[in-house]
Amino acid sequence: MSNNNFIVRKVAVLGAGVMGAQIAAHLVNANVETLLFELPAKQGDVTVNANANVIKAVENLKKQEPAPLSAATRAACIQPANYDQHLELLRDCDIVIEAIAERMDWKTELYTRIAPYLGTHTIFASNTSGLSINQLAQAFPESLRHRFCGVHFFNPPRYMHLVELIACEGSDAAMLDDLEKFLVTYLGKGVIRAKDTPNFIANRVGMFSMLATMHHAREFELGFDLVDALTGSLIGRPKSATFRTADVVGLDTLAHVINTMRNGLPDDPWHRYYAAPDWLRGLIDSGALGQKSKRGVYQKVGKEIHVLDLATKEYHLAAGEVDDDIKELLKRKNPAEKFAALRASRHPQAQFLWAVYRDLFHYCAVHLSAIADNARDLDLAMRWGFGWNLGPFEIWQAAGWSQITDWINEDIAAGKSMSTTPLPAWVLEMDRSGVHTAQGSYAPTAKAQRPRSVLPVYRRQLFPDRLLGEETPHSITIFETDAVRMWHTGDDIAIVSFKSKMHTIGSDVLDGVQQAINEAERNWRALVIWQTEPPFSAGANLQKATERLKSNGPPSTFSLLTQKLKKTARSAVLKAARNLNLADALMAGKLAEVEAMVAQFQQTSQDLRYSMIPTVAAVDGLALGGGCEFVMHCDRAVATLESYIGLVEVGVGLLPAGGGCKEFALRAAREAKDGDPFPLLKSYFQTIATAQLAKSAEQAKELGYLRPADLVVMNRFELLHAAKAQAVALAEAGYRPPLKTYNIPVAGTAGIATIKSMLVNMLEGGFISEHDYLIGSKVAYVMCGGDLTPGSLVDETWFLELERAAFIELLATEKTQARVEHTLKTGKPLRN
Repeated sequence: MSNNNFIVRKVAVLGAGVMGAQIAAHLVNANVETLLFELPAKQGDVTVNANANVIKAVENLKKQEPAPLSAATRAACIQPANYDQHLELLRDCDIVIEAIAERMDWKTELYTRIAPYLGTHTIFASNTSGLSINQLAQAFPESLRHRFCGVHFFNPPRYMHLVELIACEGSDAAMLDDLEKFLVTYLGKGVIRAKDTPNFIANRVGMFSMLATMHHAREFELGFDLVDALTGSLIGRPKSATFRTADVVGLDTLAHVINTMRNGLPDDPWHRYYAAPDWLRGLIDSGALGQKSKRGVYQKVGKEIHVLDLATKEYHLAAGEVDDDIKELLKRKNPAEKFAALRASRHPQAQFLWAVYRDLFHYCAVHLSAIADNARDLDLAMRWGFGWNLGPFEIWQAAGWSQITDWINEDIAAGKSMSTTPLPAWVLEMDRSGVHTAQGSYAPTAKAQRPRSVLPVYRRQLFPDRLLGEETPHSITIFETDAVRMWHTGDDIAIVSFKSKMHTIGSDVLDGVQQAINEAERNWRALVIWQTEPPFSAGANLQKATERLKSNGPPSTFSLLTQKLKKTARSAVLKAARNLNLADALMAGKLAEVEAMVAQFQQTSQDLRYSMIPTVAAVDGLALGGGCEFVMHCDRAVATLESYIGLVEVGVGLLPAGGGCKEFALRAAREAKDGDPFPLLKSYFQTIATAQLAKSAEQAKELGYLRPADLVVMNRFELLHAAKAQAVALAEAGYRPPLKTYNIPVAGTAGIATIKSMLVNMLEGGFISEHDYLIGSKVAYVMCGGDLTPGSLVDETWFLELERAAFIELLATEKTQARVEHTLKTGKPLRN
């Protein structure tokens, strides 16, 4: 039985390489005190800092993209250490994670060295990606083996949800339960218990899938770029597909994983395929290791992507295109019809896909009992570790378990499969519905359906990542419209969820939120805004607006301020622009109606702030524009670490008008020292004027989108639980809404003049356009409170009126209309 009082105060990571440093980074993301060990730095007779190797690794964390750290300031929280001077520090660590190179001899040597320094309570775990945990355990005294296990993070550790937990023969069961709790809640991971076999679950299946893809690509004479076009988003896998993924992982790393399977699985029916193809060995020998060496299967030439041609051994422009008929086939919504068409087609692209799927299903069925406890564990491992939309067994089940089984058997008999090994008996005995049912997922060893884990930590996941065939957790509808659903889970906390695409906010959503607030005030203790899947909201919607507000002006562009955003921020602005939604009423010559809708948006934000029940925003993924404004106006926000929050309206020639400008002005006034709001207001202005997008919830706090009291949760599947807990806490404390503020000091004309002078310098220097200057001036005018004497006192309504007027003025300009329209059409910024 696990220890309910298991506390992790300090963790040490051994090895400051790529994985070790990033694991340490994610630990400090989670507010865990972390030591990072590496070999001491030595440079002949020259005196150097013994921790120089670790310090260099930590500095590198600040430069990496995607960022391993939730905020760059977190790097200072990683404590450098080395094996010569600091082994005594291990005694106080609750967990020690080994993450050195994948060499059995190096690992066992290190274990022998550090074992005497481990505390009596310390859990020791190896981050090996495929070495035998039982063999590694032999390096420890028998008295310590009960506290040893494998804990395999996936790269990059901050972003990949999967962690495989592997017991050795002596691992204490309670210890494993405690470690699972820590990984799930405090590091935000999806934990899968894997068996101690080479490469465990995800890498074993994922690597076979890549090898099968390589084999059939050669069989059907398909180029690398065409294979990637076929095996990416079209079939529910990451855009990097097969060979781009290989380049990102590193071709040498790929070869190492293949070799691990070859050496560790001599009796495997597919053993002859566990070999790096000649072309792969040739690339490695020539130093072409993929992305890290700037050349692999692909090579970037200027702005173009080139791909290796196996026939000529030369690179050419990547232009792999899936045949239109195959694209249409893959778009079919009925999986059974799709797979029947794939198998029946004589087109080589269709035959290729059927062969890849068939051999994947065959392989997973044969090896399930050896590598995992049940089908759910294998499917979730592939979802969480490789980013597949569905696991292999889910796809098989959706396409018709019995029919696919018959086809696999036919192909085995015909010698078409990569192995002649028959499907295991349990596959044939399965009910037609497949392996995943309401009772659980099939476990071959137990010959029964295995329900989900009953560990207490999973009670926090009110809506876990559901598999095909599993029941949806119970919820009760309070009311439902075409735009929103208000519901509950059997308690007195109401939840409202949006039904619009990307959870954009139109007048229908605003009506629904206002109705939900009124209902909650009458009959519920609190209201939580939570979406059934990310994003929280991509903002308001001008899609139909731009169809009616046509501009005859010259081509427009994003402001140069937006162009200065980093790639992730810019892509979010583009995504927001594509999903902007104000309402059907936006027509040429009807700006008055638009203004009324903006007023409705502002009123809804204010209702969230001043309702008689606590309101909590449960944020996961994007919260852009109006979505961000909703977050800022709720009494509390609870956000996952991977929440990307920002007021990005400037990127399409507008300004925040749902209360965002007002809210920053209000916060600057409240936080001002000596009564002068301008120093803080200037910082908030820059945040809005440059459309800054927070790349994590922690960064959102730094930028001011989230408040110090707002909470960050690590596991997105625990978000609703944490948000409801905050709602209950506010209600239990005798909640009353904040008093309205009627005496907000403004920066006034002096503040406007100061900001305008900065904008003039940027304009004269050619850094911004005249329209950028206009937008920036409007933002400054609103945030500084308009043409008033500095220190004048106004109320929130004053700022809201300024916001609304400035928004309409900008929307009426041809250049803003052109910017929005161009972005919606092309998804690309232009220079004007």
